[in-house]
Amino acid sequence: MISRIAFLGCGSMGEAVLAGLLSTGLAPSVVVATVRRPERAQELTERYGVSVLTAPDAEGHTANSQAVRDAQVVVLGVKPAQIADLCAEIGADLSPNAVVVSVAAAVSLEQMARALPAGQPAVRSMPNTPLMVGRGVVGLSNGPTVTEEQAGWAREVFAGSGVVLEIPEAQMAALSAISGSGPAYVFYLAEALAQAGVSLGLDPEVAEVLGRETVAGAGLMLAQDGADAATLRRKVTSPNGTTERAIAVFDAHGLPRIIAEGAAAAVRRSEELTEQLGG
Repeated sequence: MISRIAFLGCGSMGEAVLAGLLSTGLAPSVVVATVRRPERAQELTERYGVSVLTAPDAEGHTANSQAVRDAQVVVLGVKPAQIADLCAEIGADLSPNAVVVSVAAAVSLEQMARALPAGQPAVRSMPNTPLMVGRGVVGLSNGPTVTEEQAGWAREVFAGSGVVLEIPEAQMAALSAISGSGPAYVFYLAEALAQAGVSLGLDPEVAEVLGRETVAGAGLMLAQDGADAATLRRKVTSPNGTTERAIAVFDAHGLPRIIAEGAAAAVRRSEELTEQLGG
């Protein structure tokens, strides 16, 4: 069990991670967060009972440097372009045994290592937005100095918010293209279903409900233990029926290939962003 954790920056994704972690039974008293606005600090304190810092102390130490002292785990929840500066800011106050976990897309372990003290354990993560409803997928890539105990702390951070997978960093862009961007693909499908309904004569409000609830309901079926997408699809696809005819059209237009090409484009863009960030 984590004995002390700091969340540096606590926006919507950071708050979702925090809420999931507290749902596992972690005591709010072991959590400290930093935010820029006092009203946001009050909101988080009232909602979760955690300590939130916003300003330098009497000696001029920043809220971030205060927060990381004695922390086992430090979660970096700022924008990708701010990660290197934040790592440099907190370096002198980190415990050598603290594991630093970034949730920033496209920021490499190498980029973090250059800004952190030499040998500082670091983990790169890629959560997706369903984490906000407890159904996330989180990819973790451990830096070379991360011990099994520290890797366990990183897994613990996200375990209350969804499925946690450890992967080599070389696969992180691919994971991002599937699970990180994937919710947008699913929302896009719901939009397309609604538009198809309108083209078939349905009232737009009715079509929107049909598209949204069909995708949401199918997702719940996929979330059941032992569920398999291909098996569920076959159960709905009666031989010579209407669904089979629709899927034949999707196949004829190369829908699986189109999705694969889109995911590959997302990977290329992720690699470009990492390069731009100096990773």
